[in-house]
Amino acid sequence: MSFERRICDQIPHLQRYARALCDNPGQAEDLVQDCLERALRKRHLWMPGRSVRPWLFRMLYRLYLNDRASARARRESLTPDAGLERPQEARQEPFLACHEAMEAMRALPREQRAALLLMVLESPGYAEAARILGIKVGTLRSRLSRARETLRQVLDSPTRDDGRPRLRRVK
Repeated sequence: MSFERRICDQIPHLQRYARALCDNPGQAEDLVQDCLERALRKRHLWMPGRSVRPWLFRMLYRLYLNDRASARARRESLTPDAGLERPQEARQEPFLACHEAMEAMRALPREQRAALLLMVLESPGYAEAARILGIKVGTLRSRLSRARETLRQVLDSPTRDDGRPRLRRVK
């Protein structure tokens, strides 16, 4: 299979992970485009015989981190809906429960959130995920454990940060 074909096969997975990281479809598409452009430019660094997937995901994650750091330096808003009116909240409980879970995930530290989203969305093995994120397997497991425990505590709390009652979790 050609190098380009291998990359094309990973595009839907890269898009899904980028959307989860960025919370903004436009930024996510830009991130994937940057990743694909860099992968084609740096194809000489890929080792034939190895899976292209961890290489691409690591590249995407590094580009995401670099973009976040440079946005802070430029003092850009990282809020996905900056300047837009807030949509009305959904009135259906399942949508609200999902929204609360997503808010809780967005509040996680960046490293924990990236690890959790990668494992949930793409289901790589621990070793592959650790390589993608550039950390040790033990560090990955620790980040996942802390992220899950934080989400459990937040979602099991009877009230939200603003004092309003929290919906019961759907089991």
